[in-house]
Formats: sequence, C-alpha cells, structure tokens
Amino acid sequence: MTEPLIFELGAPGRTSSFMPECDVPVRETEELIPGNLLRKKPPRLPEAGEQEVARHFTRLSSLNYGVDTGFYPLGSCTMKYNPKVNEYAARLPGFARLHPYQAEDQVQGALRLMYETQRYLAEITGMDEFTLQPAAGAHGEFTGLLMIKAYHDHRGETGRRRVIVPDSSHGTNPATAALCGMEVRQIESGPDGTVDLDALRAALGPDTAAVMLTNPNTLGLFERDILAIAGAVHRAGALLYCDGANMNAVLGISRPGDMGFDAIHLNLHKTFSTPHGGGGPGAGPVGVKSFLAPFLPFPAVRLDPDSGTCFLDYNRPLSIGKVRSFYGNFGVVARAYTYIRALGGEGLREVAENAVINANYLLSLVRGTYRIPFDRRCMHEFVAVPPAGFREGGLHTADIAKRLMDYGYHPPTVYFPLIVEEALMVEPTETESRATLDAFAGALLEIAREGRENPQLLKDAPHGTPVARLDEVTAARRPVLRWQPEGEEG
Repeated sequence: MTEPLIFELGAPGRTSSFMPECDVPVRETEELIPGNLLRKKPPRLPEAGEQEVARHFTRLSSLNYGVDTGFYPLGSCTMKYNPKVNEYAARLPGFARLHPYQAEDQVQGALRLMYETQRYLAEITGMDEFTLQPAAGAHGEFTGLLMIKAYHDHRGETGRRRVIVPDSSHGTNPATAALCGMEVRQIESGPDGTVDLDALRAALGPDTAAVMLTNPNTLGLFERDILAIAGAVHRAGALLYCDGANMNAVLGISRPGDMGFDAIHLNLHKTFSTPHGGGGPGAGPVGVKSFLAPFLPFPAVRLDPDSGTCFLDYNRPLSIGKVRSFYGNFGVVARAYTYIRALGGEGLREVAENAVINANYLLSLVRGTYRIPFDRRCMHEFVAVPPAGFREGGLHTADIAKRLMDYGYHPPTVYFPLIVEEALMVEPTETESRATLDAFAGALLEIAREGRENPQLLKDAPHGTPVARLDEVTAARRPVLRWQPEGEEG
C-alpha cells in the first residue's frame, strides 16, 4: 500500500473546524512582526477534513514496526518487549500528575521511588551511589566522564586528559570523551575480539584519565581478563568506566563494581525494559564508587533515617552541578522500578540467563551458513557475516538486511562494530520464544539460499514495503524535503 501525502488528500477549502468570530480586538500583523519577515503570500497548507486526517495518520501508524508488532533483533540496542504493567505504574495519577516544583512533603512517594531505585541499581551493579539525572546512555557517559575529570582536577592531576577506548567500543564513547574536552586514544582488539592487554598497557600513562570499556563488549563477548585490565588501569592512576549498555547479559550473575569498574551508566530504557526508540525518552543513570560520590550531580535524593522521609540534597560543594533540568525522566525511572520489583533478584538473573541462552541458540542455528568471525560462546548478542561467496557475487550485508524486511522482520544492526567487515549484529533478547528464534533463523537460511540461486532477488529487496529500495547516495546528497505540486518548481 502506498499512502498519499496529506497534501494530496482533501480539496481546496475543505476544513474540519468552524471557529466563531473573534470577539477580542485584533492587532494587525505588521504591529507584531517586522514587514521584511512577513510572507508575501500565505503558506500552502493541507486542506482536509477531520475524517481524512484521522484515517491518514492511522494508516501511517499501521506501517510502523516496533517491539509490539514483531521481532526486533537490533544488536547493541536491546529492543525487547516491554511489560504493560510498567506503563500502568508510570501512569498512576500520583506519579503522572506531579509537578517538579511541588514541595517535598507533597511528593514523598516519588522521592521514595527514586531513592529506592538508586539503591537497587547500586546493589545490582556493585556501585555505592547513583544519580538518575542523565536522560540517555550517552548523556550518562558525559556525566561519568565529567565526574572523573573533576576527580582528577580535585587531586591536582590536571594533566590527565586522555581517554582510552577499544576499537570495538560504542561510537558514543569517543564522541563523549571529545565532548568533555578529552583526547581520545583508540587501541586495537586482540585476535579473539577482546582487549589486547599489551596494547592497553602500552597506551596507559600519566596523562590517562580513564579507560572506557563495555563488558560484555560490543562483539557480545565477555572480557575474561577484566580483573587484569582493571589492575593495569588503576596502577596507572586512571579510572575504569563501564559502558553499561550490555548489562542485561550479566544481571544477577556478575557486577561491574566487583570487576574493578569505578563508574558505570545504565540504560534503563534497554536493560530495565522501558520503551525507547524514535528519540526517547530514555534514562542513563550513573553509578560510582564512594570516592567519586561527592562529584555526583545535584540534587541528590537522600533518606533521613530519623524521620524516614526523603529529601533533595543540594549541599554538595564538589558536585559537577546539574546535567539535566529537574531530576531526570521520572516516568522512565518509575517503569524501571516496577520492572525490578516485579522480577526481584532471581527474576533479574533469569533475564540474563535467557538472554544468553537465546543468543547462543540462534547462533547455533545459523553457524555453518553464516560465518562467525569470533566463533566462541557469546553473551547476549553475536556478530555474523554473510555466507561464503556472497561478496564475490556482488551481495552485501545490506542486501540481507533489506530482504529480511520481506519476511516481516526488522533487520539486525548492520556494519557495526566497525572492526568486522560486513557485520550483522544480532541480539534476540530474553523475551523472545524459541518459535520466534526458529522462524527468524529459517528466514536467514532461506535468504542464504536465495542469494546463491537468485542474487538479483536480494539486490532488489525489499519487495513488499510501501517504498522500495532507495538510491541511498541520492537520498543523502539530494534529499527531497518538502512537497510541491507536480510540475511546479522550487
């Protein structure tokens, strides 16, 4: 189905509302806006009835793909089904109708929820203190590095301005370091896809502020030398920062704080099951060891043990200050709190176990047809590359991804991490059934057969979507950003 643009619906003069005559004095437009900024003719806006508008946008919404409509194996992003009880809890009137300027004695329930969420996250990660302010994972990284920078400066080590990142790191890691005014140094991974200890030791020095590491890493592999890595970093006087994007692989099994990490951000909108995508909202709380706690953003949510009430603590002289308006995305925190309380410790461990089982099961189904560059037991995700002979036949990862859309699946992450050429990065998550994984693997295997027997079928895919394959170069360099009637120029 090809849906017309809203401009192409309706007819001149058609409308949906009938406003009464204005009964207050009207000021001339020229009195409010300088004449040189006024249009010479009115804008061409859609003219359609309410029924047409409602049906148009309803039809468009039915074309959207999300976790409520199908399998979403987006590697490195944990797009999993979100229990609707979380939505119910976040929309309770006592939460949804709060105002951030309300007095503390009127919002004790919300403050208590925030305080308890901080304590739960600290226990889960092995950290001592948390802030809920950051609005997303990258924002959490930014907050964490600002604290690390403030810590070194407070100690008089102002020369520590270098951040080391592996070549398999999330792209936000080096970007965040640069945004904080740090110099980025990349180190190559070892032949097994994990950190090369010799390369790390050679890169460490008196100018190193931090090493940013994801564990499990972006290839879906656990860093088995993590204790040695932490020891080397700390001996150099630097701190170890954990990108917690992959935390759902180790919940209840291992804790970054026990591995030697000094700070971590978590993606509540991923690991702790809050809807995300399309720009947000998200939440990227940051946890730290006690020596970094004085630098956490203010206000901090604290509990008065004598009165049993919670309060906002602004008296934090070493704090890096606010990193977001008010106190963070409270609705996201409420959803995560509900998820944690519903599952408990045993349930969170089961989340991780199922995530790892599902990934390894799916890997076992496609192994032998798709090539696995680091063929060992994975954690919650794995990286594959196209079958042998595909590239020689002019087929690429993008062709597989686009053909998957014809089978009704959202494609996995493609061409990432960058250290694997033609990468297909797949994360099934813990919420998918064996039947779903079997069907998805069947689609991948069928696409492999199609590629050998009829490569043009893949090159022309997708075939069943409202918009067929685009000329991506033209779309990027000469995009059409506005509608105009056929035959009318610019």
